[in-house]
This record gives sequence, structure tokens and C-alpha cells, in this order.
Amino acid sequence: MTSRSATFVASAIAIITTTAAPAAPLTLAEAARIDASSSPAPGEPSLAEIRQATERFRNVNVAVAEGYIRDPANMCETAEMTGQPRKLGAMGLHYFRPDMLGIIAPPNPRVDGTGTHTDFGKPAVLVYEPQADGSLELIAVENLVFAKAWKEAGHHAPPSSHGVPWDTMIDDPATPVDEAHNFEPHHDRHVWLYRENPNGIFAQFNPRVTCAHHNPGAPHAHQHASGH
Repeated sequence: MTSRSATFVASAIAIITTTAAPAAPLTLAEAARIDASSSPAPGEPSLAEIRQATERFRNVNVAVAEGYIRDPANMCETAEMTGQPRKLGAMGLHYFRPDMLGIIAPPNPRVDGTGTHTDFGKPAVLVYEPQADGSLELIAVENLVFAKAWKEAGHHAPPSSHGVPWDTMIDDPATPVDEAHNFEPHHDRHVWLYRENPNGIFAQFNPRVTCAHHNPGAPHAHQHASGH
């Protein structure tokens, strides 16, 4: 997850008045390869089922209408920004549901929350790639739980999806970068449903994603949507 500051409410809710532009859907072959890359544990949704449940968010206007807000820091994150090799690629621009994350206050000093939401049929975070024409293309979905809240809920290990434990993000004060992206220690899981990822379906970064077209100073009101 990016350095999405929780000073979000006033600035982020009115972020987009957009015109939807169509995005190229996954080919059948791409979707089949992605879907075959992981198998659900009993009771978990398959990748195809998660895609079916989140397809509507390819239009970012739909996401906004359903309560997702844009990262107030307007950050399109790359691997280099967290001190990792450039070859790992980028993550993208995040839209998130504060209620699902349990974020109710600005950072103090880091973003913290009480949410323990893990349902990928209703992901707490949507990840978009900025396009050259100013539109946004949905590339991944994500969930995040704060480590303290997760432990207090009675869990003694990170969540897992399809048998794979989520990534645990904790800042190392000895390094010049912030490995936890200005968040308190947390567990997160990216699922690259809409952009094939050579690093793996659950990797944090994708070498086929770019932030080259992101304008961090662009007014949000002029952002176009990409989707159906």
C-alpha cells in the first residue's frame, strides 16, 4: 500500500467529476493464465470470482460512488520509492475505503486503523495505473489489516489467501526509506487480477506497471476514468 495519508476526508471525497473512457479488457488468454496461477483454499473465492465481483471498478467513478477515496498524497508508488530494485516495477495509485481499513483519524504520527477486513470479494483497496490520456486503468485489488488490530482480534499469524501468507510491512528506522509507507505495522496482500505480473499474482510490485504518466500535481477534478 502507498503512503496514503489519512488526512483524506475533506480533500478526497470530492476528487473526481469524470468522463468515463473505455479501457482494453483482459484477453481471454490473459485472464486464463492469471486464473490458473493460484487455487483458493476451502471457502475462499477463486481469482475469477474476485474479478467478477470487482469488474465494475474498472470505471473509477463507480469506485468513488461506492465510497473509495483517492490517496490524498496522490502518490503513484514504485519499487525504488521503498528502497527496492527498479526492476521489480511499480505498484500504482491507490483508492481505498477508510471504513474497511478502520481509519478514523489523521496520522499520529503514522496512519493507524482498527479494521480486520479480508474479503477480496469486497476489497478495501483498488490499485490503478495512470494512463497517457489522463485516465486510470484498474490493475489490482488489495486488502490491508493493521498488525495490532489483527492480533487483538485473536490472530497469531498474518492472514493468508490461497495458502499464501500476506506480506508484513514494518518500517526499519535504520534505513532512509519507509518500508511501511507511513503506516503502522500491517499485513497486506495485492492481487494482480487486471495486469499479468511476472513477479507473481500476489507480488507487491509489477514490472508491467508504470508511473510514467502520473502527474502528482494534477488537479483531481480533471482526472478521467478508465473503464466501461
